[in-house]
Amino acid sequence: MTDALRPMAKQRLYEQVLDRLRQYVAEGGLRAGDRLPPERDLAQRLGVSRASVKQAIVVLEVQGLVEARHGGGTYLVRDSLDAEPVERMVERRRRLPDVLEAREALETKLAELAAERRTDDDLSAMRSALAHMAEEIDAGGAGVEGDRRFHAAVTAAAHSALLAEFMRSIAEQIAESRTESLRQPGRPHRSLAQHRAILDAIAEGRPRQAAAAMRRHVRTVAKVRLLDWDPEEDR
Repeated sequence: MTDALRPMAKQRLYEQVLDRLRQYVAEGGLRAGDRLPPERDLAQRLGVSRASVKQAIVVLEVQGLVEARHGGGTYLVRDSLDAEPVERMVERRRRLPDVLEAREALETKLAELAAERRTDDDLSAMRSALAHMAEEIDAGGAGVEGDRRFHAAVTAAAHSALLAEFMRSIAEQIAESRTESLRQPGRPHRSLAQHRAILDAIAEGRPRQAAAAMRRHVRTVAKVRLLDWDPEEDR
């Protein structure tokens, strides 16, 4: 039977607040760096609780669209509040822990093997990837492509066809976790430094140290605001 007439999900109140905030920014011509009204004022003007406004602001923070400065207000990071649908965020939040768990298991072993099997060409590919990531960050980006290239180079350096196939099978989910991690404030520079530590251990042929460095890195990747967000709050 068709699923088209299934019960409709009730829109959360903070989602309605999000819609109003998008409209406010668009109609007001606000740009990156501009400040949103205080939460108390927004709650009064919209006729909702401060909790609903705060949850909407958290969603925008998770998506990297605003920056909430402690005691200093909320500022736009981009020129609009065009965000992905909340339900898509909910799905990503649901699968992210499994993806991160798989990454730790696979990539820790890949780093260990890379330290044992890497060639000069493998090391060259890793160094090139980190140079690219540094350039991206210096230009104001998050370093996503350089990050992808580095992890791909480590995978190749392990010279394990089966593990490489496992990595390819979850490439889309890994890309999602990468983007989520690198949107965290200060994370691109930290990830670059951790990549360099992984590369040093691989280049020096130290499997245990390479595995430990990769494990520390993936656990840092796992520290994202999305996992602290409760989508059911204010239902």
